[in-house]
Amino acid sequence: MLYQQEIYGRISSSIQISDTGIVPGSGVGNTRQELSKGTLGIPVIAIGIPTVVEAAVITNECLNLFIEKLQNEAKSNEFLNQLKKEDNYEEIRQALLPNDYNFIVTPKEIDDLINNMAGVVARGINLSL
Repeated sequence: MLYQQEIYGRISSSIQISDTGIVPGSGVGNTRQELSKGTLGIPVIAIGIPTVVEAAVITNECLNLFIEKLQNEAKSNEFLNQLKKEDNYEEIRQALLPNDYNFIVTPKEIDDLINNMAGVVARGINLSL
């Protein structure tokens, strides 16, 4: 399914390594205390792997797929063409937030994905040392 591939393309798709620290939850608007040399007093190496996606992102991608379907059926519609060109993420997010509908979503296979990515990171560290 195209939809699942697009969403899964965001989950476990990259490994981020930084020596400047990390702010847990900042990628999904749930910012917590920074972990860095400035806050801990010691050098910090952070390794991050995306494991969740916001409902607004999923909704935006679903909306784009729906618009594509309507465009294919209608052949041409200026309103749909304009809507498709725009990034509707922020508008969707703002509509979902007041109703507490902007869930953070993770796939049901998250345990397997985390185990696999942990193995990739561990092997990378072992090979580099």
